[in-house]
Amino acid sequence: MWRLGFFFHEIAFGLLSIFIPLYVVTPAVGGSLFHLGVMTSMALLLSIPASFLWGYICDKTRRYKRYILLSFVSVAALLYFLTFATDISTFIILYVVMAVLHVAHEAPKNVLIAEHYPRENWGKSYALYEGFTEIGWLIGLITGLFTATIALSPTYILLLCSGLNVAAFVLAIFFMADPLIIFERRLVSIEKKIDYTYNGAQIFSKLADGLPLREKLKSENFALFGAGLILFSLASSLFFTPLPIFFSSALALPENMVFLIYILNSSGTMTGYFLAGKHSATFNSKSYVQRFVLLRSILVISLALIVNFAFSPALLASAILIFMGFAYGFYHILTLSLSMELIPAGKAGLFDVLVGLGASLGSFLGPFIAENFGFLPQFLIASAIFFMAYVFFKVFS
Repeated sequence: MWRLGFFFHEIAFGLLSIFIPLYVVTPAVGGSLFHLGVMTSMALLLSIPASFLWGYICDKTRRYKRYILLSFVSVAALLYFLTFATDISTFIILYVVMAVLHVAHEAPKNVLIAEHYPRENWGKSYALYEGFTEIGWLIGLITGLFTATIALSPTYILLLCSGLNVAAFVLAIFFMADPLIIFERRLVSIEKKIDYTYNGAQIFSKLADGLPLREKLKSENFALFGAGLILFSLASSLFFTPLPIFFSSALALPENMVFLIYILNSSGTMTGYFLAGKHSATFNSKSYVQRFVLLRSILVISLALIVNFAFSPALLASAILIFMGFAYGFYHILTLSLSMELIPAGKAGLFDVLVGLGASLGSFLGPFIAENFGFLPQFLIASAIFFMAYVFFKVFS
């Protein structure tokens, strides 16, 4: 039941994920692709130290609920204030402040899941959370499709999203609680050190007996793992940030069709979450992360080719986005579980910091490249960066 608040929160942000990029470039706000890039990159860039700060504070105080409540209520208030923003500068400032306070719930949420379940159930638990909240995101996109069809006023849309976050805040008060004992992540860290020491002792024993060695003593390289997270996030943000504008301008699709394409993408992501949770115990996580990152690289290239050479680009692009969502669902669950193993207690926000670092750069570069050089170079660069992320994940362990 504690996930219910996040469900309503994600409904709001599912709707906002398409509404805000399209709204920024309307005469009501007076923005452009450049302003969209500046706004999203500033929001993500300032969210990086905020993510680390929230993660550090919640682990230091061992209080998690209060920061989730802070996130929900502050987002509700700032969405209300956005209804009064009639120029692009005010809109950007309010959006950036909202983003900084929004991430207050990310690290506490990850820790709550890790501490409420044993390590062998982390993948399933993260998948259950992400799949459940993805349903909320999907409902938000469907709501956006409806509001676009009936041409609902942007003010009412922002007020609706504000009200959904108020509902999330109230539900979190009643159904969420901090864990009584916090030890699961430390236990996993101790187990990994014991395993490493045991493997080292075995290798030393074989060397002492003059036996040939077929294995190596090797530990995961967190720096390479972190670089892979940054590059994947960079490529995803570079590709997706201007994508609603691409569909509405380059392909000349109406706003409700843009929402429909993203509904299909969200459906693919939700399927990936649930399948990842169902089979997480049987996966070699590192191997599957590599495969799905490589798949994203191939799919972006495929989209670039389809847009330029296919007769039905909108239909085929929709199919590509379904598979991209599916690949992301698996990737996110597996990397999140791995990060809880590799990141020590007290640094729970580091995962969001690394993801935010790549996303902040990509969210600026994507609109900048699209506006100055076109969407095709943007797609090709995103595909190349996905492939670089694949290489880093390939060698990190």
